[in-house]
Amino acid sequence: MSGGLVALLDDVAAIAKLAAASLDDIGAAAGKASIKAVGVVVDDTAVTPRYVAGLSPERELPIIWKIARGSLRNKIVFILPAALLLSQFLPWAITPLLMLGGSYLCFEGAEKVYEALRPRGAAHESAEPADEKTVVAGAVRTDFILSAEIMAISLGEVTDQPLLSRALILVVVAVLITALVYGVVGLIVKMDDIGLKLAKTRSGTARLIGRGLVRGMPGVMAVLSVVGTAAMLWVGGHIVLDGLEKFGFGWPAHTLHDLAHAAGNVLPFAAGVVTWLVETLGSGLCGLLLGAIIVGALHLRPKKH
Repeated sequence: MSGGLVALLDDVAAIAKLAAASLDDIGAAAGKASIKAVGVVVDDTAVTPRYVAGLSPERELPIIWKIARGSLRNKIVFILPAALLLSQFLPWAITPLLMLGGSYLCFEGAEKVYEALRPRGAAHESAEPADEKTVVAGAVRTDFILSAEIMAISLGEVTDQPLLSRALILVVVAVLITALVYGVVGLIVKMDDIGLKLAKTRSGTARLIGRGLVRGMPGVMAVLSVVGTAAMLWVGGHIVLDGLEKFGFGWPAHTLHDLAHAAGNVLPFAAGVVTWLVETLGSGLCGLLLGAIIVGALHLRPKKH
């Protein structure tokens, strides 16, 4: 009896060790996949704060929480099952769907540029106060494209894993990245409130830091709004160029790649940075061009009376 119990405990211990090893493997794979997607994560972090700009401070965190929940729902409920099914049965369909999403990002970024360049009177006439539902819906819609790109990049890193492991890894990636992005976004949008509290403390150093934060955050938010628009154009342009290359139209991506390396050779001491900057700028310009075509087509189409 005791011998059988010892054998059973040994089996349980062996299963526990195997499960722990599997969890370690899943954690390691999720970490690797998340690192690969870090570029899009930065873009997502830059894009989101502009959605709460101008809203009442007490509603900022609740709205960010709603957007974060929508983002996690995007990743786990919609994107994850679709990505797994497509990768299993229709792998060729992933690229055109990503290109469609990338084109939407280009359109959104170009639309923001168009709105910024319009005469002030025209912009003022069409401006309407956005309610919370509209803000959250717009943010979650944009997040869907960025989340799809994050999950697609992550999926590409774990294609050699069994289907169940792939699913678990992508769930871990979805939770980690959503927590990271919206944790940072929440910190950014509340930084001025933190500065205000520090400015009221007795410590001279804390007051100085607090006043600096209060004075500096409007400028930081304005910069983030510009960065967010640029990020949409960059990511959208990159997705479309990458998709064209996969479908045999590689000359735009190859030309940009050659230009970037040529620029890097001019400044060999900073070749990596220069190459990245040229490729990023080129992707952004391609995104702006594509987005401008879509915006122009939508604004020039005959209006129904």
